[in-house]
Amino acid sequence: MEFKSINPYNGKEIHTYKGLTDAQLHKKLENSEKAFEKWRKVPLKERAALMKKAGQVLKDNVEEYAKMITLEMGKPITESRAEVNKCAWVCDYYAENASTFLADEIIETDAQKSFVRHDPIGTVFAIMPWNFPFWQVFRYAAPTLTAGNVGLLKHASNVFGCAEQIEGVFKKAGFPEDVFQNLIIHHDKTEVIIAHDAVKAVTLTGSERAGAAVAQISGKYIKKSLLELGGNNAFIVWDDADIDKAVATALTARMLNCGQSCIAAKRFILMEGIYDEFVEKFTKGVIELKSGDPLEEDTKVGTLAREDLADELQKQVQASIKKGAKLILGGKQNGAYHEPTVLGNVKPGMPAFDEETFGPLAAMIKVKTIEEAFALSEQSKFGLGVTVCTTDIKKALACAGEVSDGAYFINELVKSDPRLPFGGEKRSGYGRELAKDGIMEFVNRKTVYVK
Repeated sequence: MEFKSINPYNGKEIHTYKGLTDAQLHKKLENSEKAFEKWRKVPLKERAALMKKAGQVLKDNVEEYAKMITLEMGKPITESRAEVNKCAWVCDYYAENASTFLADEIIETDAQKSFVRHDPIGTVFAIMPWNFPFWQVFRYAAPTLTAGNVGLLKHASNVFGCAEQIEGVFKKAGFPEDVFQNLIIHHDKTEVIIAHDAVKAVTLTGSERAGAAVAQISGKYIKKSLLELGGNNAFIVWDDADIDKAVATALTARMLNCGQSCIAAKRFILMEGIYDEFVEKFTKGVIELKSGDPLEEDTKVGTLAREDLADELQKQVQASIKKGAKLILGGKQNGAYHEPTVLGNVKPGMPAFDEETFGPLAAMIKVKTIEEAFALSEQSKFGLGVTVCTTDIKKALACAGEVSDGAYFINELVKSDPRLPFGGEKRSGYGRELAKDGIMEFVNRKTVYVK
């Protein structure tokens, strides 16, 4: 099987990748098992030093990697550079903190000595998406490899160039052979991989449908799984908010990566007293964002990663308008490019409210009270994150318990940070990445007892 990498901006082919045969895949799985037996015995200090080198490789080759991201999935080049640098940060973070995270935990019992130690588990299989093709991989790989596990990557087929470069980062950093392997395969090989004895866990970032399928397979073989799935984040603005600051934050929260982010703000729930002002200023800000060639430095909005993704967004826009949403800005599509779009008077029952909209579409929702705002925020099958904009920090903190999502940000867009745990609730998945939580997901917390 062959996979073509196509530039979504101009439709030109970037490269063709030849898929692995069944025999080649089996060999890679066997090699992974052998690599783990050696890698687990490498002292943590040495593993951390290699991860630090991986961070340096990323910093040294920012332009090369950023260009591949932009070519393959259409992200503006400035954002691609930022993504590569963030990957270097997560490598440095685990290189510097893993020894603290993985230290033995002494627990006082009636034993002479009792403690918990943290051992690696084996091969961790990652199924990753195209929207942040480097970051999604590194936020799994940095803690997982540093902990002494080995990695297998099945990346999205439209970013196999990025996947090859990521494998190259670890090779350039001096990681032993087969500690991290990229698999050029179709997703129909997923069960074969999860079923293999070498594979001890699977982590997936992707759609709800893909997550459900992988969770089912993982359950069948009794393998641990971590799922980071979709989101329909609410961005709530109270009457007392600094509207100019809220609008500036909202523009980034919705339009970063052309809106193709699970943690993007998608539903703007606005108090009726500030609704008109916010919508007017937000719309003006969107108009000022330059669309164009994502390789140009001043481009803020590129294409979507594929034409079918723009088609899907267009269907959601038109269906929402038919159900009574007001088209304030944009609304048109041309190939993989979808105009940044603002819809007003959005209500439950419309795709713009009920569904995850993966693109530059902002849904404006008017409410009378803070209670109604939180009730509408909760009216979602997803639970990734919520933003609240207000000058009353004390009151906003008191409301944190009203939200069932995995993140609650006050006066800031929901974003991932290596120092903080990241993950969702409800249909947004389970488990946590990043921080100490991220490295603990794939270790054996082993109780040791001495009488």
